[in-house]
Amino acid sequence: MKASTIKQLKDELSHKSAQELKDLCLQLARFKLENKELLTYLLFEANDEDQYIVNCKTFIDIQFVEIGTNNAYYVRKKIRKILTSTKKLIRFSKKKDTEAQILLHFCKKLKNYNPYFKRSNRLQNIFQTQMRMTSNAILKLHEDLQYDYQQELDNLIDNG
Repeated sequence: MKASTIKQLKDELSHKSAQELKDLCLQLARFKLENKELLTYLLFEANDEDQYIVNCKTFIDIQFVEIGTNNAYYVRKKIRKILTSTKKLIRFSKKKDTEAQILLHFCKKLKNYNPYFKRSNRLQNIFQTQMRMTSNAILKLHEDLQYDYQQELDNLIDNG
């Protein structure tokens, strides 16, 4: 089965009643976890972006604490999983300010994660890639915000 285009979906949705739209949204939420998470963000968290950022940072902190340090392979795997979840949280928001803050927080947590960060080239490569992505997100912000976030980014780089 071939998926319809966004325009086709938009046109078809414009012909639906409020109850039909509600039923479609609930059916999507039941179908896949990511749809439910997006709907939760849009309904409950999109109004207060600052609190959403705090929640995301707390989520990242908890995930880093829960990493088992028995095996380097599993540490890398868990960190990649945290990064995937972080990217999903950023995608929900679509705001560059949120992206910059959350990526900066992830990079700080990764860099301070001992003892594996300094010994693992793969973790350092993940760190460098996310730093580039953070820098790109910062460049898309207002000049005043760029300066503040660039200072944080520079401090993170210099402390290495």
